[in-house]
Amino acid sequence: MDATTRPNVKARSRLGNWMPQKEQVAADFRRQIAAAAHERARSTPLANVVRELADLVQGDTVLRMNLSRAIDEALRAGFELGYGNIDELMTIVDYLTTYAPPFNASVPIATPLNLVLDWPMCMPSGYAVFRDPAFNAQLRNVLSYWCGFLSGPHSRTHLTTQAPHGWFSEQAQETMHLDDYLCERSQPCWGFTSWNDFFTRRLREGARPVDEPSNAAVIVNACEASPYNVSERCQLHDRFWIKAQPYSLREILAGTERSVAERFVGGSVYQGYLSAFNYHRWHAPIAGTVREAYNVDGTYYSEIEAEGTDARGLNDSQGYTTAVAARAVMLIEADEPALGLVACVFVGMAEVSSCRIVALPGQHVDKGEELGFFQYGGSTYCLIFQPNVIRRFEPRPPYRDDAFPIKVNSRLALAAV
Repeated sequence: MDATTRPNVKARSRLGNWMPQKEQVAADFRRQIAAAAHERARSTPLANVVRELADLVQGDTVLRMNLSRAIDEALRAGFELGYGNIDELMTIVDYLTTYAPPFNASVPIATPLNLVLDWPMCMPSGYAVFRDPAFNAQLRNVLSYWCGFLSGPHSRTHLTTQAPHGWFSEQAQETMHLDDYLCERSQPCWGFTSWNDFFTRRLREGARPVDEPSNAAVIVNACEASPYNVSERCQLHDRFWIKAQPYSLREILAGTERSVAERFVGGSVYQGYLSAFNYHRWHAPIAGTVREAYNVDGTYYSEIEAEGTDARGLNDSQGYTTAVAARAVMLIEADEPALGLVACVFVGMAEVSSCRIVALPGQHVDKGEELGFFQYGGSTYCLIFQPNVIRRFEPRPPYRDDAFPIKVNSRLALAAV
């Protein structure tokens, strides 16, 4: 049965082309992955990092209880998971640590572990599991292990021109505008050394010009992302776990001194979400000096209860994830005093195992200069401004689920300079 026909399941689309829109397609994928995982398990033992995750869950009474109940709750609700217990889930997780995503424009499955965990994540017993610090710490090790595979040559299975799953097939080239990127088409795998090398591909010179680089009033987009939300008058502490998901500065800027976070109270937040098919490097929205740059450990698959039983609950929890998910935080002191301090927060959702910072404290960055990048996974980001800095944002509500990404380095906002 399709998820849109189930009671209490809303017919809403997923954001960013990371996973298929129809639940039946997702269920078919879970069954296929489960079959392949069980076949692989006949001859291959669990990787150490997956064994350690399994041992953590089985050795912690509360974790084991909650994850077992979350699986049971999802199955009783009628969802097809591809597994019926923790051991079967761990077999699938292990299989996915050597999984290279194929291209599929119509039925994208770019975050397969998210798809496997979809329903237990949003069951009553699942919320506690995916917020548990020890569980997330070990899950980070699993995702880092997978990231190692995706950074190696064996991950290039689908870096071919062969349709339908090749990332260089004609349809893929059209969908992702691959002419915009640096590559060596005469070389094997177009010169990319790994899947992550392709995922973090660089733009050709001039492909994304910086809008008015010498005009400090023009703030540019830091990521190639579709608009998700604009919020005004943000607070130092707020109830980020409720349906409205207000931005809570002290939580978002964890690791920053309270006195610095207080500078943003009453200010503006812009948030955008990235697509699986787009550019994944971050660029400076203003010219200035990097004052802080650090990573925050956090959750990977936690969503808020207010979204209910919904396959896109993680997508719709994007405001909440800025306060709880693994992320990179960068604070830039603008060259233009009227802009003050700007916070850039790059959030790793789902299969993101690393947010890589390349511009470090003390370094000056020009507007449009690279700050860092996401390695493989679903992602969202926000820019936070001090009060009375923003005159207007270019994206205007309502923000549609099918909105095209705003190009990186293009105009995002005008400042009151």
